[in-house]
Amino acid sequence: MFDGPLQEMMKQAQKVADQMKEAQSKLSEQEVSGESGAGLVSVTLNGQGDCKCVVINPNVLADEPSIVGELVASAINDANKKLEIMKQESMGNLTQGLNLPPGFKFPFS
Repeated sequence: MFDGPLQEMMKQAQKVADQMKEAQSKLSEQEVSGESGAGLVSVTLNGQGDCKCVVINPNVLADEPSIVGELVASAINDANKKLEIMKQESMGNLTQGLNLPPGFKFPFS
C-alpha cells in the first residue's frame, strides 16, 4: 500500500502509538497524593484522575463546613497538578520529536 519514506513514517507512527498505549497503561496503575492545610486533608488519585481516598484529620471536622470543603478542593487540585506533571514526564520522551504546538496535550486529555 505505502512504500519508501511514507511506509517508514507509518511504521514509526505505529511504534509511537504502541509505546504511548503501554505508557498510558502503566500510568493508570500509579497513584498520586495531594494535601492541603499542612497535611490536615489528603487525597489519593489514580493515574486516570479518579479519587481513590480522602483522609480528613478529625480536628478539621469541627471547623466551618465551607472550610472543610475548601481544604478538600485544595488537596484535589494539588493531586491533579502532581498527576499532570507525572503524565508529562511519562509521555514527554515519546512526544519529544513530534513538534507539537505550545499547550498541546498529548495524549488528548
